[in-house]
Formats: sequence, C-alpha cells, structure tokens
Amino acid sequence: MDHGAGAIELSVLLPAFVAGLIVLSTHVPMGQQVLGRGIVFIDLAIAQVAGLGVTLAGAFGSEPSNLTIQLAACAAALIGALLLTWTEKKWPEVQEALIGVLFVAAASIELLLLANNPHGGEHLKDLLVGQILWVSLSSLWPIALFYALALAVWFGFRARMGQVGFYVLFALVVTQSVQLVGVYLVFASLIVPALAARRFAPRLRLVVGYSVGVAGYVLGLVISSLMDLPTGAAIVVTLIAAFVVSVIVSAMVPVTARAEPAPAAAH
Repeated sequence: MDHGAGAIELSVLLPAFVAGLIVLSTHVPMGQQVLGRGIVFIDLAIAQVAGLGVTLAGAFGSEPSNLTIQLAACAAALIGALLLTWTEKKWPEVQEALIGVLFVAAASIELLLLANNPHGGEHLKDLLVGQILWVSLSSLWPIALFYALALAVWFGFRARMGQVGFYVLFALVVTQSVQLVGVYLVFASLIVPALAARRFAPRLRLVVGYSVGVAGYVLGLVISSLMDLPTGAAIVVTLIAAFVVSVIVSAMVPVTARAEPAPAAAH
C-alpha cells in the first residue's frame, strides 16, 4: 500500500472490502462448480483472454475508461468461453490441458502486443494484482447489481443452463472480477473457498466457503494496511491460511457434518 505502515485507512479499506464481498458472492458458489467439473484453471484462462481484449482495444487507441474497453473485455471473454464450450464437447478428456493452452496463448499474445509499450509493465501488474484499493463505493453499484442478477440466474436456472450457459455466465462474471481484484485474487477467491468447503457436508459448503472467503479478505486487508504490504498478495496468503484452518476444523467436527467419502470403484 501507499499509506504509512501501521495505519488502518477505513476510507480505503471499506470500499475494498465491499469489492471483495461482491467478488465472493458469485465466486464461492461458482468455484464449487468449477472444482466439481475438474476445470480449476478456467478462471485464469478467461481472465487472461479478457485482459487480451483490453490490450487489443488499447492498441487501437481506446482510452482505458472508454466503454469500448469494457465491451472488448466482455467480447474476448465470451469468445474464449464459447471456444472452451466447444472443446469440452469435442475433447472432454483433455479439457484442463486445453484451458492451460488458452491461458498461455492469451498471455503470450498480450506480452507481444505490449513489448514496445512504455506502460506495458504497469498494465500487466494491474491485470495480475488488480486495483482493489482504488475502487470507490459509488463505482461498485453497477457491478453489485450485475452480480445480483448473475446469482439469481445461477441459483434459479443452474440445472437448466447447460455447458454454454455456464461458460457464458462464468465469463461475464470473471471479466468484471478481474478488473476489480486482478487475476490472482480471482483465482484464489474461486478455488480456495471451494477447497476449504469440500470436506464438509453439502448443506454446509456455502456457509464454510463464504466464511473462509470473508475471513481471508478481512485479515488480508488489515495486515496489508498495518504492515504496508501489497494488498492482493496479502489477501491471497490469508485466504490460504483460512483454508488451512478449515481443514483442521473439518477434522474436529462431527462425522455428520463432514462430506461422505466417495464409494470405492467396483473391481
């Protein structure tokens, strides 16, 4: 952070915490679905493709705050999502590998486009670690409304949306999240709470996931403020610490609160 070490700037941390809550609202339930599907790195790939869309728009002269940037990010993410929908139908056995290839390809193309850009390093840093400390409460309202709609669609129509619906909704959500908190925190917010909750009974998984996510963001923001540390990295570390605590707790809770072990395959 740019503020003095040892000071907690509530005017800065409160909007950042609200941004974290907004991200967690969708990423906790979606993360459990991603983990169950075995496509753990999909958010990294989609986020990187969205970033490539922003870079392409910038290369053609669009201002960073221009609506064109948002449209380019969403369009690129949707193209990536539809491509992954097609590959999942065509080659489901190697879907995770293809997701990795898409991530590497998008990242490499972006590096080539930014090679001669004097602000290329700053752009990549913003994409990876985000600008969560620079959000304002007023700027979060449109995203919060969109996420509320996404959650309504998710919980109301998840069983009927199919692969295309899942990938499209996921791409639109991740495109907004990566601009708020960066690629690293998008991945951590999606996967770490899902990993923490998987050892608990299904009825408890959302509660555990949200608890781990909120604890990680609160501790990360406070520690980064008190110790003048990079906020995104601090939150990632505290999310992992909350995950470790959840693993310890899961070993101590009654058996009825834990997930049933998968039945052994018949020989």
